[in-house]
Amino acid sequence: MEKIVDARGLPCPQPVLLTRDALRESDTVMTIVDSDTARHNVTRMAEKAGYTVQAEEREDGVYLRIVRGEAAPQPAPAPAPAPSGGPLVLVIPSELMGRGEHEELGQILIRGFLHTLNEVSPLPDVIILFNSGVKLVVEGSPVLEDLRTLEAQGVQILACGTCLGYYGLKEKVVVGEISNMYTIAETMMQAGKVVSL
Repeated sequence: MEKIVDARGLPCPQPVLLTRDALRESDTVMTIVDSDTARHNVTRMAEKAGYTVQAEEREDGVYLRIVRGEAAPQPAPAPAPAPSGGPLVLVIPSELMGRGEHEELGQILIRGFLHTLNEVSPLPDVIILFNSGVKLVVEGSPVLEDLRTLEAQGVQILACGTCLGYYGLKEKVVVGEISNMYTIAETMMQAGKVVSL
């Protein structure tokens, strides 16, 4: 029997969490969302778990029909403990590096750090940006070229969608991908090591 999840108007990561819970109870779920971000996040979570997703746009929202594929496993009740050899995750919570009374120095340091990061080994597997750190992935950021170089080398760059929305920057992202708190939390908890600036 198809289960319906009405996630319209709910903040991130609620549409993903409610859909994941519904998939534990039913092989077919219809999730209704009202934003591109929620649509993308729910679709990505479901497809990553082996489900097929069909989207239908209606006047009152986007209807995502999620069906368990033949090989799709049941969603795990909780993330598995991080293996010691898991990914290296770098967390950047600010557009500045360090704390102090001179903002200009913080800007110089973050530019220098990200430029130098391209020259060190090992590279992080994932870079997560949240709070004002998301300002580093948008138009006009002084570190775009460094982030593009990291991305070209296989580093996944995740920018918090809630943070981008708060600053009114979702339409200005030019590097990395807009993510959600579910993916960010999952990535951090499954990491072999998390480094925070």
